Amino acid sequence: MSLFKARDWWSTILGEKEEFDQGCLCVADVDNSGSGQDKIIVGSYMGYLRIFNPHAVKPGDGVQPEDLLLEVQLREPILQVEVGKFVSGTEGLHLAVLHCRKLCVYAVSGTLGNVEHGNQYQIKLMYEHNLQRTACNMTYGPFGGVKGRDLICIQSMDGMLMLFEQESYAFGRFLPGFLLPGPLTYSSRTDSFITVSSCRKVESYKYQVLAFATDADERQETEQQKLSSGKRLAVDWVLNIGEQALDICVVSFNQAVSSVFVLGERNFFCLKDNGQIRFMKKLDYSPSCFIPYCSVKEGTINTLVGNHNKMLNVYQDVTLKWATQLPHIPVSVKVANLQDLKGVIVTLSDNGHLQCSYLGTDPSLFQAPRVDSREINYEEFDAEMKELQKIIKEATKTQDILPKSEKYRDLIVTAEVSPDLDAESQAIDSEVKAEAIPSVTVKITIQSRVTAQKPNLAVCVQAPLAVTCDQFVFDDLEPDSSETVVLSVFLKGNCSPSELEGNCMVSYNMPTGIPKVAQCNFRLPLRLICFPAQPSKAANHKLTIDTNKPPISFLTIFPDFVDPSEDDQANVLGFQFLTGSKTTLLASKTSQRYRIQSDQLEDLWLITKELTLRLKEHFKKQNCKDFACTFSGSIPLQEYFELIDRHFELRLSAEKFRELLSERAVQFRAIERRLLTRFKDKTPAPLQHLDTLLEGTFREVIALADAAEENQANMFQAFTKLKSATHLVIMLISLWQKLSTDQVAILEATFLPLAEDTQELGWEETVDAAISYLLRTCLSKSSKEQALTLSSQLCMPKDTSRLKKNITLFCDRLAKGGRLSLSTDLTTQQAAVMTGGCTTIPESDLEERTVIPGSTTTFPSHRQIAKQKSKPGLSEDAAEETEKP
Repeated sequence: MSLFKARDWWSTILGEKEEFDQGCLCVADVDNSGSGQDKIIVGSYMGYLRIFNPHAVKPGDGVQPEDLLLEVQLREPILQVEVGKFVSGTEGLHLAVLHCRKLCVYAVSGTLGNVEHGNQYQIKLMYEHNLQRTACNMTYGPFGGVKGRDLICIQSMDGMLMLFEQESYAFGRFLPGFLLPGPLTYSSRTDSFITVSSCRKVESYKYQVLAFATDADERQETEQQKLSSGKRLAVDWVLNIGEQALDICVVSFNQAVSSVFVLGERNFFCLKDNGQIRFMKKLDYSPSCFIPYCSVKEGTINTLVGNHNKMLNVYQDVTLKWATQLPHIPVSVKVANLQDLKGVIVTLSDNGHLQCSYLGTDPSLFQAPRVDSREINYEEFDAEMKELQKIIKEATKTQDILPKSEKYRDLIVTAEVSPDLDAESQAIDSEVKAEAIPSVTVKITIQSRVTAQKPNLAVCVQAPLAVTCDQFVFDDLEPDSSETVVLSVFLKGNCSPSELEGNCMVSYNMPTGIPKVAQCNFRLPLRLICFPAQPSKAANHKLTIDTNKPPISFLTIFPDFVDPSEDDQANVLGFQFLTGSKTTLLASKTSQRYRIQSDQLEDLWLITKELTLRLKEHFKKQNCKDFACTFSGSIPLQEYFELIDRHFELRLSAEKFRELLSERAVQFRAIERRLLTRFKDKTPAPLQHLDTLLEGTFREVIALADAAEENQANMFQAFTKLKSATHLVIMLISLWQKLSTDQVAILEATFLPLAEDTQELGWEETVDAAISYLLRTCLSKSSKEQALTLSSQLCMPKDTSRLKKNITLFCDRLAKGGRLSLSTDLTTQQAAVMTGGCTTIPESDLEERTVIPGSTTTFPSHRQIAKQKSKPGLSEDAAEETEKP
């Protein structure tokens, strides 16, 4: 309906940062000019009272100064303004202004000017009433059928109706069952007050009933005194409308019957004088204000309804006759006669946009241009169609979900890690108990080729690593500009991290409003978490990595850990972690093998990863493309299962602490309630040691909270160790089975699905579901297993026996020739399996192998199987000796 806009006849903006509401607008001939022209009276919550006499302006001209007749500040917020016969002895119109604690009645008068400045207007205070209660709204009318004067009724915030007979206070009455004030109006036809209670009911009270009811000042007296002083206030009629009302208006025109209009939150109602519904209209929008006015059709009433969509709808009874667009959301609407122009619509917004408008349409001046007729070349169109179809076909061939990276990115972020540790450590609030905690500087540079709006930089490292500052906010970047920040990374928690990698991410907006993200990764040095130490001969855990190249001296691949003057470190090297554990690295002098050994399984991971990365970089610099690492030993599943059990035990403890805390908290609140009841009792009673029980319960809650916090810290360390051991197991399986990059990605997604472990979604149930899915798809024994359905709900298991059983079965099926794939097609899976395939594994044998205490599950490689077939007399001990470096 953008065509139907309200035609602006006159408009202005009132003040700065002022607020207005429903009762702040009134139109009337307040200066008693007798010309029949209305003036616009506006009051604001800032206490400003303004009176306007609008004149038509030419297009492009602003409001003329003479349009503002009067502007005065009354110091107190103005809740409502009304015009009526409020002064005794005269039937002239006067202005009533309602403040929070005061009612003032003014006379507005004008003096003819003899100079070019024009007429002068002023207001004179006729009388005022100081209110004992905070006012909400008011209404006026000839209460009791008086002639020639209007009385005022004010509703307070606590439900009292205060009635004033002009200069004197008449009486006050409390509404029964009051909770919150609602809109209030007066019906002169029935001599009654109509309001909407907080029970969402329209209620009508007769003036005579209010006058003879119990006085509000006697509300605190006894029931017998109340009955003797007056009658109980009774409602005349009630109508349940089922929603809160925004406004009430009583109309009585010559050609229409008297009606009560109620504007609700989703409907507006038209009621008869006795409370019966004449009609109602369901609204499909949220209304903000309304005003009924006289209709040209006999027996009907027109209603203007404004809404929060900046629309003003015109209804004739329940029929929508017109809809017009406003430039603001109206909170009050009136119909006025201005400058011999009858029926001007006056609207006011909550921020002071006052507009006088009329209904109409803007004609469309657009004319479609003539289309030049030309001959169509069908051969060119056919060639173009074939070219487009070819492009579409090429585009649909690719299966990439993500779009291809742009050749030239709009914004590039790079991270440069300093090769040396900081001379002065930047570590703060570290929990590590080492003598010196090193830190390393990371320099991050943002280069923008276009205008980047509101760029934000976030730097993330995996706990227990931390950065000195992880959030940066920049001003808008101009084209071909750059920003550089410097920060330091250090070890904060008292355990070794599972990854020595960080991530930088920049989020920004394009000038068109499109949000974009640029990111990069950086690798932290090993010296950040460990330092050189004496090698250890004995260790609980040992791993052997085979290569296809002669061993490289540690002086070459670990120059930052080896002293060049010491030749004995060429083949053996010790690493001392800041957390206290030690790892030893050995290189074989005769074979192409490296051994990593440590007392803790999780400590092997970072050293093993660093060794393989540095070996690959070394041979890459020498243009050696066939370098490869393999693993032919046994997967340390039993040691891995011990870490899983330790993490799961801490999860169970966390759940137990949560339940105990909940019980003690319930007990604590119950004791508090009983103590509060004792303290409120007028007759003192003994506490019966409730205070002692409260103090003891409080100490238990604090102790349980401390224990739960300590358990949470231990669980975080256990999860970090579990992630390190999981990374190690993934690496050993990939080297053992020579998995491709895609298969390693599937393996990582299976065993490391969570970045953070929580009680609601833990590592054990997530990994168990992922492994179960692989065992029933790409690693299934038959199509019968594929038909089994998995549970769609993840919950914390009772123990880890099922998980350990599935992990063992997973490794066993990989050893039998299974291959990882996300394809569910059985033919594809069978084609991917090597000759021999997956054979059925007896569950009894599997259970026997998984419950042997202290054993290490061994899965033979294909090379060992071939050797054993060629040498049938080779013993198991001899086969184990061939694996040693």
